[in-house]
Amino acid sequence: MYDVAALRARIPALNPPHPPTAFFDGPGGSQTPAEVAQAIAAALTAPLANRGTINRAAQNAEDIVVGARRAVADLLGTDARGVVFGRSMTQLAYDFARVLAAGWGPGDEVVVTRLDHDGHIRPWVQAAERAGAQVRWADFDPDTGELTAGDIAAQLTGRTRLVAVTGASNLIGTRPPLAEIAQLAHDRGALFSVDAVHLTAHAPIDRREFGADLLFCSPYKFLGPHCGVLAADPALLETLHPDKLAPSTDDVPERFEYGTLPYEMLAGVTAAVDVIASLAPDSVGAGRRERVVVGMEQVEEHEDALRAELEHGLASVPGITQRARASRRTPTLLLTFDGRDAAAVADTLAEQNINAPADSFYAMEASRRLGLGDAGGMRVGLAPYTDQADIQRLLDALQAAVKS
Repeated sequence: MYDVAALRARIPALNPPHPPTAFFDGPGGSQTPAEVAQAIAAALTAPLANRGTINRAAQNAEDIVVGARRAVADLLGTDARGVVFGRSMTQLAYDFARVLAAGWGPGDEVVVTRLDHDGHIRPWVQAAERAGAQVRWADFDPDTGELTAGDIAAQLTGRTRLVAVTGASNLIGTRPPLAEIAQLAHDRGALFSVDAVHLTAHAPIDRREFGADLLFCSPYKFLGPHCGVLAADPALLETLHPDKLAPSTDDVPERFEYGTLPYEMLAGVTAAVDVIASLAPDSVGAGRRERVVVGMEQVEEHEDALRAELEHGLASVPGITQRARASRRTPTLLLTFDGRDAAAVADTLAEQNINAPADSFYAMEASRRLGLGDAGGMRVGLAPYTDQADIQRLLDALQAAVKS
């Protein structure tokens, strides 16, 4: 059985001396287990130098980087040799858009969706425009929130070079059929890029199974520190040649990592993956990949049960609309209020230490498609540490807010 109380006990922000807060803002960044903070501190306080083997300080840095690549590979179902670290997902998307667009030209096409976070739209759009390539937009159904393989297929041609699709909407949670879309893209000879930033926090990830040539995520969304990750097939990375400093290595994946890596953050990434693996029952084998998958399956089951409970409770509160409930989605709700500004309701909840902010959260195109402009709505995001008491606090606060 999933033990949410045990996980909560490992997260300092959920325990004294901090005030009791219901955190529904996980899609913007999760709270951090003590093990992650301790790993970061240990890396910074141990002997540390630029990577190498000449002394203990250099070896510590080397071990941290190698360990982090292996941990991410276990998390994402990918090859550690294809794991690239960067400042953020957005930075990595811009870096790879520039590299790939060097081979694009007039007549080529790139497909993006209105469901995605702007970090997985604008880099491709701007790179295509500079190359003279055409951008084709796939829409989703604003009533249901669904983005189907057919929606993508309608935009594909023989000149499609790349298809960029979110693994899960950070605004409304929709989970498109990735493997089916990947097959369509590959049949056209296009690369398939997946923004898994939001999905990685809520479900098991398998880059190969998804068919993703490029897969992005952000550790601070799944209990880790602030940095970005790209996972790709090493063979693909070998074909790409970014601008780089002359003395820097041309080895993959290091050729895509500019300057010295943040070793302490990478130590925290490994610790976060180990926390996820620890969520699996003791009966599961010792292999970290297996334990990560089972741990995330338990998280998904836990969150889905709480989501159902929350949605059932919301149905009895007049004046609240939950937008675009796709059949397959993460526990991420977008709420609007009859005659009330969502941001004002969010402020009221914040005064009660209930964190559920209102915005479009960089999903500008999705918010506009929903008819909400750039204002969006109140986003309620469940996390692995959300419990029933949090759900009840939120429901009680919303009931009071709409009556006031």
